[in-house]
Amino acid sequence: MRNVAKRSLSIALVAALAIIANTKATLANDAEDCASTTIGAGRSAAACLRLANQGEAWAQFNLGNMYENGEGMSQNLQQAANWYRKAGEQGYAYAQYNLGVLYDSGRGVPQDDKEAVKWYRKAAEQGLAHAMGEGVPQDDTEALKWFRLAAEQGSASAQDSLGYMYEHGLGVSRNYQEAVKWYRKAAEQGDARGKANLGSMYELGRGVERDDVQAYLWYDLAAVTFPPGQERDEAVERRDIVASKMTADQIEEAQRMARQWKQKRNP
Repeated sequence: MRNVAKRSLSIALVAALAIIANTKATLANDAEDCASTTIGAGRSAAACLRLANQGEAWAQFNLGNMYENGEGMSQNLQQAANWYRKAGEQGYAYAQYNLGVLYDSGRGVPQDDKEAVKWYRKAAEQGLAHAMGEGVPQDDTEALKWFRLAAEQGSASAQDSLGYMYEHGLGVSRNYQEAVKWYRKAAEQGDARGKANLGSMYELGRGVERDDVQAYLWYDLAAVTFPPGQERDEAVERRDIVASKMTADQIEEAQRMARQWKQKRNP
């Protein structure tokens, strides 16, 4: 399972809509003090706690978020998990996802893949795209279903994963053209693995005509997208292997295309 700790959601929802018209004035004030759409915007831990103890799921989520990030209080991942669980048990999808992330990474709770998958699925079943495809089940057919749902909602990582399943025939008949299609969607969104995998398809001529210029282009773009580490090193290595078979003009063309691609997305 991929480490998704870095991707833990930092979203808190506006509270006013969650308060009924006849809520007491103190609770209304607490709602205003607890509500925020951005971390660090002055949410009141005391107000969130009072509302969370009243059973307001959105406030329980906010409080868990504050504990997780040490916002207005000392960071306490155990308390974050506690409040995410309370909100998640009420069906609050973002809390379900964040609790899955904590189980996935073993932060604040014992690392537990089964629990992570359980909470990811609860969130995914409510349509939360972030959760679809996380905690991939061992059943390839079921994994394919979740990846497809997330990919069709625009999740770049799921698009890359769906492409991988088509390339390798996991849970579906092998189809290189479909693999290229989904790798390209992920790559066009800036996904580093999608770029590297698309480069591989061009290098090997799978689902597309073999094209060293395109292979170099996508490997090069992957190399500058990956953080330092093994994946970046592998992208650089593959790019350089392809370059060893290219003419100087072809390399220049690929580098020009890479510059244009970057400028188009970062004008």
